[in-house]
Amino acid sequence: MKLGIYGGNVRRGQPLSSLVDEIVQMESQGFSSYWCPQVGTFDALTMIALAGPQTNTIELGTAVVPSYPRHPNALAQQAATTNALTGGRLILGVGPSHAPGIEALGLEYSRPARHMREYVTILKALGDEGRVEFDGEMYKMTTGFACPEASPFPVVMSALAPLMLKAAGEVADGTVTWMVGNKTIRDHTVPTINKAAADAGRPAPRVIVGVPVCVHDDHEQAIARSVQIFQGYGHLPNYRRQLDAEGIDQAGEIAVVGNESEVEARLQEFFDSGATEVIASVYPAGDDGRASFTRTNECLRSLLAA
Repeated sequence: MKLGIYGGNVRRGQPLSSLVDEIVQMESQGFSSYWCPQVGTFDALTMIALAGPQTNTIELGTAVVPSYPRHPNALAQQAATTNALTGGRLILGVGPSHAPGIEALGLEYSRPARHMREYVTILKALGDEGRVEFDGEMYKMTTGFACPEASPFPVVMSALAPLMLKAAGEVADGTVTWMVGNKTIRDHTVPTINKAAADAGRPAPRVIVGVPVCVHDDHEQAIARSVQIFQGYGHLPNYRRQLDAEGIDQAGEIAVVGNESEVEARLQEFFDSGATEVIASVYPAGDDGRASFTRTNECLRSLLAA
């Protein structure tokens, strides 16, 4: 199993630099990647740039940087700089985010599939060549930069709907998902993106599946905790459609929970369905949160060793 950590949480009372320490620790434990969200806390690419010189092998990803607030040239230049500082281990995850959050910034959430197709095309050109001439419907530009030690970096999209997955297969290096269950990965995500990539003559895309994980003997308690933590996602239309497709009411029900063997079996299902990597968002359940975190991490580490 190729397993990563979907982290980015700075524990209460800890300095921001503690996140770099966590990334170093996850590398020492053998995880293949560590992913930071770009939400209303710190800047994900800045943290990854800081972690780069402190690590050697672990891939470092964003899941994901919202596209509308950042011009693609500015994001590409920041990503190229970050990639240089990580020795070429950046995976740039980008996505349109959600209409309520983007519109609250005073921006128009317009034609997200077309927007992402053009946006990622520009990112890939700038990341691969350092320059771009683009004449699209939403972007028109001629620009470039010369970042020292720049090298190409993979770009993955948060893609849920068919048009977005088609764009991800045709212009990106794959997709990174969140709050998507195995049925959707098997019947929708993998076949759609793989066909799009194949039809475009491109390599098989990455399908990176982000999912909450908790090793706990009381299944109902673990799910109840997940429902509490992740309840907000069920109110966002992009996620609501995926949850409905799974027959799930509350977003937290998507979590992978159970004892060690049950969690292993659930994770294996994603790989059997075509996932190339699973990134675990470890969350606690029960009275002893620290012990819960430890048990889940030990389970994941045992799967890496196996």
